[in-house]
Amino acid sequence: MRFSPLVNRVAGKGAAAWAVHTDAMRLRGEGRDVILLTVGDPDMAAPAPVIDAAVAALRARRTTYSPIVGYPELRAAVAARFAARTGQPCTAENVVMVPGAQAGLFCAMQCLAGPGDAVLGMEPLYATYEAVARAAGARLDTVPLRPERGFHPDLDALAKAVTPQTRVLWLNSPHNPTGAVLERAEIAAMCDLARRNDLWVLSDEVYQDLAYAREHLSPWALPGMAERTVVVSSLSKSHALPGFRLGWIIGPVELARHLHNLVLCMLYGGPPFIQDAALVALTAELPEVAGMAEAYRRRAALFVEAVAPARGCRAAAPEGGMFVLLDVRGTGLEAEAFARGLLDREGVAVLPCDGFGPSAAGHLRISLAAPDAVLADAALRILRFADSLA
Repeated sequence: MRFSPLVNRVAGKGAAAWAVHTDAMRLRGEGRDVILLTVGDPDMAAPAPVIDAAVAALRARRTTYSPIVGYPELRAAVAARFAARTGQPCTAENVVMVPGAQAGLFCAMQCLAGPGDAVLGMEPLYATYEAVARAAGARLDTVPLRPERGFHPDLDALAKAVTPQTRVLWLNSPHNPTGAVLERAEIAAMCDLARRNDLWVLSDEVYQDLAYAREHLSPWALPGMAERTVVVSSLSKSHALPGFRLGWIIGPVELARHLHNLVLCMLYGGPPFIQDAALVALTAELPEVAGMAEAYRRRAALFVEAVAPARGCRAAAPEGGMFVLLDVRGTGLEAEAFARGLLDREGVAVLPCDGFGPSAAGHLRISLAAPDAVLADAALRILRFADSLA
């Protein structure tokens, strides 16, 4: 039997990037002592008022269908929060609720690019990005983010990479996997590039609340950009609620109308009890949320210091997000081989960055979503494994 060509377009290196994680989960299930630092699954407790609101909504039988693009009051809360942060107008009509940022990126791309179009991104990039572009029928062109530049963009190279087929400029800040946070001048230059070439800007801002080297800036905040900017975010990282699968797309009203039609035939709305809880998350005073960003900043600094003596390795302090990149090229091993050996001999699971793009070759992405003691133990095991190689 034959399958649609789509199955090939959504496969590839990105899908294979999780092989070490899959094996680590299997070993854990078999009772092996494995420290899992592969995925950005927050270990911190979600705010209690949000959980209480979800439970109360379930007990109130809030399990019916909901409006296709989300309840108006929730969309208005997203819009108000975003307008306050960017200083630019945003209303509920600009917002479409989706089950998580990953679904938001997929849905947005379906409406922004298609066969014959090109999407311009910067690699290393999150492992699913290529499949998201290819699922829409577009190709993904990339410009490297070099380690020696701190994984910040070469703006001249980016401008030269625009072709007549380019329709979308894809940004991600704070960046996954590198932790780089774009500077205002970089954002401004990219927005100018988009205006000159009539491009959409798709901005993945799921880590916006975890920027600690400098304040996060959305392209939407710059003059004349709201008409061509599409922002995707969620509660997964900021509120430690990945299991809620609650995210949103912010864009021009005309785009929101197209997204309504897509969500109608794809998702048919989201769970009311989750949306009730999300409204509390977005409107209540939750000191725990502010504390999460500080916790990740502190963990990053402690972990980078702890692994600094590792032979042949180099960890750079991230500017945001919840990951540390460890450069293992000095050990003589490729990232995949290092990660395999580390898992087999020391029981630490980290993610090789080969699937994120060639500029991340020889690097490992290490999640900070674990208590301090666990991260300290993981660092000691990494040191031991690196010393054994030397």
